Amino acid sequence: MQPFIKLLKSARALSLSFDEFFILLALFVLTLFFGFTTDNFFSTSTLFSILAQLPTLTVITIGMTLVLISGGIDLSVGSVVALSSAIIGISFSALELPFFFAAVLGIFAGGCVGLINGILGSYFRLPIFIVTLGMLEISRGMTYMITSSQTVYVGPSIQWLSLPIPGLGISISFVIALLLVVFTQLLLTRTVFGRYVIAIGTNETAAKISGIRTEPYLASVLVISGMFAGIGGLMSASYLGASDPNAAIGLELSAIAAAVIGGTSLMGGRGSIIGAFIGVMIISVLQNGLAQLGVSEPFKRLITGLVIILAVLIDRWRHRL
Repeated sequence: MQPFIKLLKSARALSLSFDEFFILLALFVLTLFFGFTTDNFFSTSTLFSILAQLPTLTVITIGMTLVLISGGIDLSVGSVVALSSAIIGISFSALELPFFFAAVLGIFAGGCVGLINGILGSYFRLPIFIVTLGMLEISRGMTYMITSSQTVYVGPSIQWLSLPIPGLGISISFVIALLLVVFTQLLLTRTVFGRYVIAIGTNETAAKISGIRTEPYLASVLVISGMFAGIGGLMSASYLGASDPNAAIGLELSAIAAAVIGGTSLMGGRGSIIGAFIGVMIISVLQNGLAQLGVSEPFKRLITGLVIILAVLIDRWRHRL
């Protein structure tokens, strides 16, 4: 029992909540399990493979976590990743724009989709589930139109973002994702904006009675989610070396799963960016570990789905308590 108590004290010293500590413990146990049941899980190649896959899902999950904490949901992010990636690819190949302008265009497109979601959901009071579901289809359709349903190759002009930094073994994309995790965690926990988002997610009516104008905050988190999806599109194009119109299909479900596994409540009002990032790592470790065990794709999806359902059940249990 003493070692367990020492671990809890260490977690508190690092300013980790109990939720984040137990999620981190689950990640540790999962890593040990795959390390002892596979031959090459504890290897630099596996580590670098996991780190290379993390950035896109991480930035998407950050935006999704903010939206979930506010009491909403954003189902459009996967398609926005593909749309942003397509705009960046066309900017490179057809328009021959410099990297900076192409990246800005892709991120701006994501922000515009988020703004439309925010206006329709917060000011026109349309159900955000339906609004973002509609934008999922619209964004994917626009992606197919822009690319003529063909993959647009961009090559080394953008791939440097996902290449390991010499001497570090991690990519610039991974560094950017980590910086966004830190920035958004501080935004959520150390600013008035973050406190208001949590208050709105906890009880929007009470927040209004307290004098908070909820509409700008609800719209803002969706704009942030859209912009982060745009950044995800940049990272996706960099990782693949191409803009694939079929990229990121179902990524919104992985982002929701990572956020919920990380302790974010689907009821709104509670969540952590750090916890969501740990949730992303759990999903990545799970997928890579199952692949090394030789688990077939259908069975791998089944196990991942069961983990998501288990996380939701735990979330409901905590909510009732």
